[in-house]
Amino acid sequence: MPLGATQALTYHPGTLTPALNPAAPAAPAALVDTEEAIARDVAAVGRISAVPSLLKIICQNTGMGFAAVARVTDGTWTACAVEDTIQFGLLPGGQLKVETTLCMESRAARLPVVIDHASTDPAYRDHHTPRLYNIQSYISVPIVYTNGEYFGNLCAIDPRPANVSDPRTVAMFTAFADLIARQLENEDRQERAEVALQSERATAELREQFIAVLGHDLRNPLSAVGAAAELLIRRHDAPDLVKLGTRLKSSTRRMSGLIDDVLDFARVRLGSGMGLAIRETDFLASGLKDVVDEARASNPHLDIREDLSISGVVRCDPPRIQQVLSNLIGNAVTHGGPDDPIVVRAVLEDDRLVLSVSNGGQPIPPDDLPKIFQPYWRPANSKPGGGLGLGLYICAEIVGAHGGTLEVTSSAAEGTRFVAILPNG
Repeated sequence: MPLGATQALTYHPGTLTPALNPAAPAAPAALVDTEEAIARDVAAVGRISAVPSLLKIICQNTGMGFAAVARVTDGTWTACAVEDTIQFGLLPGGQLKVETTLCMESRAARLPVVIDHASTDPAYRDHHTPRLYNIQSYISVPIVYTNGEYFGNLCAIDPRPANVSDPRTVAMFTAFADLIARQLENEDRQERAEVALQSERATAELREQFIAVLGHDLRNPLSAVGAAAELLIRRHDAPDLVKLGTRLKSSTRRMSGLIDDVLDFARVRLGSGMGLAIRETDFLASGLKDVVDEARASNPHLDIREDLSISGVVRCDPPRIQQVLSNLIGNAVTHGGPDDPIVVRAVLEDDRLVLSVSNGGQPIPPDDLPKIFQPYWRPANSKPGGGLGLGLYICAEIVGAHGGTLEVTSSAAEGTRFVAILPNG
């Protein structure tokens, strides 16, 4: 006789008797009975490697010939995993009419249904389920998530009687059902995490593609602005226009550097890598001096010093090394003390190019040191308009692409010093 869903049951071996129980859990939220949802849950159970072994253990310990993990809702009964030695004929994904099963009653009661010998059991000898499926022994235990949602049942049947009401057997089924529920929850959490990760990656890739396209498309209008700045600088008869052109050219140069960083970042993140054109050069020192002179021209109020002791051939990508120096000096200009000198050094020693930039001012907090080469990271005290937080990341990528290392030390006594060490070969 079907039991009302509003009743809770008190379980006694061999029978199932209605009894009021105010502590019974609330009715579970119904699972969705779409083909997609059912297939997903069947696959989730199939991914639990322990389930086949659990079903074998159940059959071996009880002597029953059929055991299954079933997904049970108000409208469907679906086998998710099966151990069948009696040719019951049900495979994973196979379904029974839920109203013909005793799992429906177990679901309504949130308690096990246990039958040792159906034809002699006073509660089930006239029940339609044992007669319909020609079974004598039966046990079904709910599989319930920790949030109270009902998934289904762990059940076993056999055409012969069996002593399944033994408390140890019921305890085994209950423990296995709890284990399956926890594993399904883990599967769900992992699936959600993977979906979220894929979504985050897709969003990040789209963002980086957008940044790359935007940076590329800004080249042409920026070139026009730079050309206008050059024309203004040539107006020697109008000092105000020359001053405006100089400021405009400086801003254009800064914008060009930001675009370079953005495009380099996009190339690295989208898999193209940091492009290098390695060659031998005798003129790296003069190229680096150009960078220092440009920084002096843009920051006449600062004391920028250089010691460029590079004598001999250097094998590198000169424009990229200039880019590293420009970004490191830009970082020193932004974060260094206004009254402290910025010192640039470059030297060839032991077949290595050692390039360093030092500045005074407030030291970098120790907790921030591991983060400063991360993209988009900026210290909490950064001023608005201080850049995108890509400069040091790009420096590290360029140095790394050369097979070198970029390190930083910072203290109140010694100041902040970035050192790039690149193999010369």
